[in-house]
Amino acid sequence: MPRSRNNVAAKNRKKKIFKLAKGYFGRRKNVWTVTKNAVEKALQYSYIHRKTKKREIRSLWIQRINAAVRVGGISYSDFMDKLKKSNITLNRKVLADIAMNDPESFKKIIKTIS
Repeated sequence: MPRSRNNVAAKNRKKKIFKLAKGYFGRRKNVWTVTKNAVEKALQYSYIHRKTKKREIRSLWIQRINAAVRVGGISYSDFMDKLKKSNITLNRKVLADIAMNDPESFKKIIKTIS
């Protein structure tokens, strides 16, 4: 009995990987083994970076809040502590946005907790 191969499925599988490698440089875009490895690595990086992006954004918010609070004469940790004790429930994203776009309102928040 002759060996049967499913070329259609194999071609479709490869086509899917090659489509993901569009825009890669050199052999990474058109040689199967190199492309497969490059795409697998890229997918790993994209998974990892979706997680680290959240950490980096939170860190940016903290830096922005800290910079705005230092102008008011207190530290970030003191500011967050006083914020919690005075039952103001604004998260870091909102605080950073206010600090960047509306400094006058942020100064009022600092005065409120002092």
